[in-house]
Amino acid sequence: MASGSKIYSVAGLAATVGAAMVARKLMTVTWKLSTGKKPPSNPEHPDVSMGEAVAWATASGVAVGLARMLASRKTAEYYRRSTGHLPPNLEDVEA
Repeated sequence: MASGSKIYSVAGLAATVGAAMVARKLMTVTWKLSTGKKPPSNPEHPDVSMGEAVAWATASGVAVGLARMLASRKTAEYYRRSTGHLPPNLEDVEA
């Protein structure tokens, strides 16, 4: 059991990091296509307009958060299919 949960932890970490990287790349491409320029590399910089900084922070934060959540859910689903139960850190939720 301990070995399975360690593998789950590593797989979950890899999935969420990978999903975050892919989401960030997709957001960068989407930003370039929709605005015609590169996204701000540092939204905190005073030369970046407040509107652009807020838009980038909001859009990229939502995209990365959703990608990480979806990757975590898929990893947990795979673990449950493989072992017959949820990972130790997840508890059943009544719908």
